[in-house]
Amino acid sequence: MTDSAAPQILFAGTDEAGRGPLVGSVVAAAVILDPARPIEGLNDSKKLSAKRREALYSEIVEHALAWCIAEASAAEIDEINILWASMLAMKRAVEGLTVRPDLVLVDGNRCPDLDVPAKAIVGGDGLEACIGAASILAKVERDRQMFELHQQFPAYGFDKHKGYPTKAHMHALAEFGVIDQHRRSFGPVRKLTLQEI
Repeated sequence: MTDSAAPQILFAGTDEAGRGPLVGSVVAAAVILDPARPIEGLNDSKKLSAKRREALYSEIVEHALAWCIAEASAAEIDEINILWASMLAMKRAVEGLTVRPDLVLVDGNRCPDLDVPAKAIVGGDGLEACIGAASILAKVERDRQMFELHQQFPAYGFDKHKGYPTKAHMHALAEFGVIDQHRRSFGPVRKLTLQEI
C-alpha cells in the first residue's frame, strides 16, 4: 500500500538564453512547476515559435509554484567569461526562487554552485518540463531586452538578430561601432575595439 501523503519532491528546472550573442546580458530562469496545474506544450524554447513562447510564458508565470528570472551583465561576461557568467545567472535565478527546491535540474553538462542538490542534463530543455519552462522564460525575457535595445539603437537591428553575429549585425558593428552593451571579450567586438585604440 502506498502512502498518498508522502511528501512531493520539488524539482526546479534552470536554463539560460544568450550565450552566443555579441551584445547584452546572459539571462537565466528557474522554475518549479505545480504538479496540480500542468502546462501543455513545454519544450526547448528554440523549438517553439515566438508567439507560442509568449503564450507559454504567461501560463508559466501564472501557474508555477515559483519562478525567477536573473541575469549576468555584459560587463560580468567580459570579466569572468560567458560560461561562468551563465553559471552565475542560473545560480541567481535558483537563489531567487521563493520556494526552496529539493533538486535542481540544469540544462547542459555542468551545474552552477548551489546550496541545494543539482543534476546536469544534456538536452534537458526538451526532456524535463521544468527545464523547458525555464528555457522559455529566459528566452522571452532576453528577446524582450533585445527589443528594448532596438528602441535605443535601431540601426543595429537587434529586434531581428537578437545580438547574434549575423551578417547584418557585423555590418552595423563595422559602420556604427561598438555600444556599451556589446561584449568586449567576444572576438568580433574585441577586434573592433582594438582597431579603435
